[in-house]
Amino acid sequence: MKKTNWTVREVLAWTAQYFFQQGVEHPRLEAELLLAHVLGQTRVKLYINFDQPLQPNELAAYRELIKRRVQGYPLAYLTGQREFMSLTFEVNPAVLIPRPETETLVETAVELVRDAVRRYLATDGPVELPPIRIAEAGTGSGAIAVSLARFLPAAQVWATDISPAALAVAQRNAERHGVADRVRFYEGDLLEPLLEPTSCGQFALVVANLPYIPTPEIPRLAREVRCEPVLALDGGADGLDLYRRLVPQAARLLKSGGYLVMEIGFDQGKAAAALLAGEDWHPPRIKPDLAGRDRVVVVQKK
Repeated sequence: MKKTNWTVREVLAWTAQYFFQQGVEHPRLEAELLLAHVLGQTRVKLYINFDQPLQPNELAAYRELIKRRVQGYPLAYLTGQREFMSLTFEVNPAVLIPRPETETLVETAVELVRDAVRRYLATDGPVELPPIRIAEAGTGSGAIAVSLARFLPAAQVWATDISPAALAVAQRNAERHGVADRVRFYEGDLLEPLLEPTSCGQFALVVANLPYIPTPEIPRLAREVRCEPVLALDGGADGLDLYRRLVPQAARLLKSGGYLVMEIGFDQGKAAAALLAGEDWHPPRIKPDLAGRDRVVVVQKK
């Protein structure tokens, strides 16, 4: 990339080929996303301006992003954003990058709440809905909490995280998507900040996508995954340490008939279900993601 008078067309062609040679999974797409980020344009605008020359400062910035990407730095951290549930979220190295498979958790939670609302409205009781309170442990970027608030306009969401830096990102995402008045963030460990006497037994839903990668597997993760905060990845010896602590907390927070929805690793279904064998819970069920792998545990409180 030694020449200095590059057009959008030329620099995209060169970068896509270079990314392909370096093993980047989606070379053309990532070349476009990085250039769109540098130029402050949409990908569609790149094609409209195919013959536009790049300014020296734009080319320098693009070169730096190319260099960092082939070194394994995540695309989402380079652009500062990631799409999730068709919403764009701010991300940075303080938070885990939202994954497509986590949309299964959100979709499951939304459907549970909507089903409960339909059943309530079908009764002869009052038309006015009782408060729909949802809690999330380990919110990170806030992608789950904010998505739930967006798709469930009657819901109030309480979300926690142990990281102040992550909570700052989550708050900005709530403001970005217009739900800051219905999503409250609390600093603390798992659900502990919410376990006040006035809150226990008041929540319809608890959701969590906690770290579930077994500690021995952390060094073997892909290079770009290892750029993400280890606090958001490491789930202890078998990956379920945090869930062992979450389950009894969720039992205290949920009202009778409420649901706990948790994301798990593809091979953790049976072990996760075993955590819910106590007298507080109905038998759990495991939902697969779009790839057919175990992904979400759903269990109802008795």
